[in-house]
Amino acid sequence: MQFSMSDELPETQLCEIAIQGPIARINLTRSEVFNALNVQLIGELVELLNWTSERSAGRNNSINDSHGLPFLRVLILNSHGKHFCAGADVNMMKDAGAASPEENREDSMRLDLLFNTLWAHPCFTLSCVQGVALGGGAGLVSCVDHVIAEPRTRIALSEGKLGILPAVIGPYVYRKIGSAQFRRLSMLASRVDAEEALRIGWINEIVSDKEEFEEASSKVIEKVLTTGPVAVFESKKLTLEFDRWTGSDDDLRMWTMDKTSEMRGSKEGQEGLSSFLDRRSPEWSPE
Repeated sequence: MQFSMSDELPETQLCEIAIQGPIARINLTRSEVFNALNVQLIGELVELLNWTSERSAGRNNSINDSHGLPFLRVLILNSHGKHFCAGADVNMMKDAGAASPEENREDSMRLDLLFNTLWAHPCFTLSCVQGVALGGGAGLVSCVDHVIAEPRTRIALSEGKLGILPAVIGPYVYRKIGSAQFRRLSMLASRVDAEEALRIGWINEIVSDKEEFEEASSKVIEKVLTTGPVAVFESKKLTLEFDRWTGSDDDLRMWTMDKTSEMRGSKEGQEGLSSFLDRRSPEWSPE
């Protein structure tokens, strides 16, 4: 199936999307409840993530669609209001207590689909995090590639305070901050300030005020747009291959050599090597 950037966008009520060239911006708009995740918002986010993924330059192995419109290369996930995301909606938590095991599993499956779709997105993903990111909000933070915070930012695996576990978000947080930190913070279930989050790799940079989010985002976007979009997508798959590798070291060495040969012979690899030898910018670079 051929996808086009002129295709109709999904209709949403609790979040919004804006497309500007190769950049998609998704904003959570439930600011009155601190962008808490309910069933509707989760569903809308998954739909937008799938729509943008299908129209990514990396997945389509092309900078532009058949109409000459740029495919997507960067996805920004932000939110309106005082806080980035307060986690699960209070009504969802109330319902969970009275729900059957099957119903609770369905809720978990919805959340897992959201986190996995964001984590595996073929575009470079970025979030600016203001205020708190608790529970599921911490999961969203853990799934993106680059996180910008402000001094007031606080992140927490808060599930333990309710006598439950950060299990659904666990694989993504674990990959982000590592085994020891995930174990410690799951037990403490307390809020991590911006400085500690930076130290353990939960976030990537801190700006002095959230008014600087746009400028900081622009600098990151400027850098990533000089990287081949297929290379961005393949970097995510390469990392996952390393995470899951169970073969021998010799087999891994052979696999990496095969992968290098594959990428060098690819359309993007050929363009990158040719542009380097010709001392020009590659076709994907905005310069």
